Amino acid sequence: MRFGSWGKIIWIDLGKGKTEIKSINEDIFEKYLSGSGLAAKILYEEFNSSLEAIHPNSPLAIIAGFLTGTPVPCACKLSVCARSPQTGIWDEATVGGYFGAELKRTGYDGVIITGKSETPVYLWITQGEVQIKSAGHLWGKNTFSVTEELLKETHPKARVACIGQAGENLCGIASIMVDGWESRAAARGGMGAVMGAKNLKAVVVKGTGYPEVKNKKELTASIRKTLPFLKQTTQGLHSFGTAVGMASGVEPSGDLPIKNWLQGRWKEGARKTTGETLVEKFLEKHYGCFNCPIRCGKIIKLKIGDEERLMHGPEYESNAALGALCLNDSLEGISAANELCNLYGLDTISTGSTIAFAMEAFEKGIISVSDTDNLKLKWGDTEVIVELIHKIAKREGIGDLLADGTKKAAQKLGKNSIEFAVEVKGLELPMHDPRAFVSMGLTYATGNRGACHNESLAYTFEEGPPVEGIPYNHSLSPHDFQGKPELIVKLQNYMASLNALGLCKFLFCGKVGPPKVAEWTNLVTGWDLTSEKLLKIGERLFNLKRMYNYRLGITRKDDFLPPRLLTWDRKEGGAKDSLPHLGKMLNKYYQLRGWSEDGVPTREKLKELDLEKIRENR
Repeated sequence: MRFGSWGKIIWIDLGKGKTEIKSINEDIFEKYLSGSGLAAKILYEEFNSSLEAIHPNSPLAIIAGFLTGTPVPCACKLSVCARSPQTGIWDEATVGGYFGAELKRTGYDGVIITGKSETPVYLWITQGEVQIKSAGHLWGKNTFSVTEELLKETHPKARVACIGQAGENLCGIASIMVDGWESRAAARGGMGAVMGAKNLKAVVVKGTGYPEVKNKKELTASIRKTLPFLKQTTQGLHSFGTAVGMASGVEPSGDLPIKNWLQGRWKEGARKTTGETLVEKFLEKHYGCFNCPIRCGKIIKLKIGDEERLMHGPEYESNAALGALCLNDSLEGISAANELCNLYGLDTISTGSTIAFAMEAFEKGIISVSDTDNLKLKWGDTEVIVELIHKIAKREGIGDLLADGTKKAAQKLGKNSIEFAVEVKGLELPMHDPRAFVSMGLTYATGNRGACHNESLAYTFEEGPPVEGIPYNHSLSPHDFQGKPELIVKLQNYMASLNALGLCKFLFCGKVGPPKVAEWTNLVTGWDLTSEKLLKIGERLFNLKRMYNYRLGITRKDDFLPPRLLTWDRKEGGAKDSLPHLGKMLNKYYQLRGWSEDGVPTREKLKELDLEKIRENR
């Protein structure tokens, strides 16, 4: 009997209208886990990754984490993986909510989708059955409307993952939205455009049972023992959401990016937009994903126009991208812009970053009102931000230029605008400044999907007490490059394993380390994982994704930071006079990784990780 997984993946060719169920042996799960780990193996070995992301035969993998749907706390995550239409390299967009657990309840671990349907369709997946159904009546509609209609057509307790107009219009920064107006997003890298290119409007799932757990009694006892500590260490997240401490900690430390990463302080603006203010002014209730004891989500009530409605309050990344980065201190405006991105299906990080880039280009005279339909792109103007979101999602006017992100916009604009396009490998930076925590500079530079804070979460680690199984000298300054390569290698390996397990990384914020995760995995499966084995799996997955990118030409030349963050030191605030020394960190990082000086995993390293055939198959 299998434990934790079903060992079944659905393969669907939308062009031919064919469905096939393929089995996955347990030894594959033991080596790659599931989620983005299993997706990386399948996409590397089974497909030609040189195909453009929106090519009909380019694959899209939607795979639940290995522990997703089990009683393990925060085991809710689902990975959507493909070649990114925004960056042209590996992409994994991870989403929580309830969709991943419901997918597991159908008796399948995931779906691999190829081909393009001649007409719009959606997938209806239930216990033992997969149907391709017409979605012509849904095309052109926003994600909330689509979810509402599909719940009526299928089952009121089904779960829906769908795209909005941004995905239909093949915007490079389009996301996939789950759970309707409660709004969780597989956001980064343009996975919504991959669905749009296949004429796939939605995937709807409804199951009846969860995978078996081998030692359920012991697992329950272990979880009960850990929960009080986990709740205690994440109390701030529960009470005020992910934007907690923006005014008291994030902005003073220099971690908050302001005015397209130019400005040093924004004290009053941070106070107006922090999570504490959001809860005080607008909170209706706390929201949590499947089996989550933290419940960091916030459902708020906000009046937009003449209508007062419930919505998912902006998370920290959305808050900062649509707020501080654009000098917008209106919490109502940030929330409305966030809601609009969710309706259209847009990545809020890339959307806010691209708007900030456009505002700076306007300020510098690189674009003018003749390019913007007479729209003056003024810093902090909520109405301008909202109007640009409409234009981006619809690819109208200036929105067509911005719809694929800052790098491609800068390449088209020229005039040295690439100097203030803040991205790595084509993906805009999350809202954590590597001048405040230089470890994040190394994280961004080496991230497999481009700039991604979730590949290490080093800023949370450096700020907090130790995590069991991740040794580190916490006396080191966050501005010092010493010891950071060692830290980032460990954290990247751990985060890769967490992602493949389907565990929310806020477990890490709750100081749950590899020993406890290995214990829970063993109690679910009957395996004999240790902390070391778990981290070795993470190392294997990180290197496999690097090899996927190497096959697409990624080497040291692409492990960079944008000029603004290497040369423009902030003149005030917690990150004053701090710049990341990327060169020294990168050399040491490659040595620790067992990569060549060009940033390529060596044959010896691949053999150590049981990936020696990977290099031969590049």
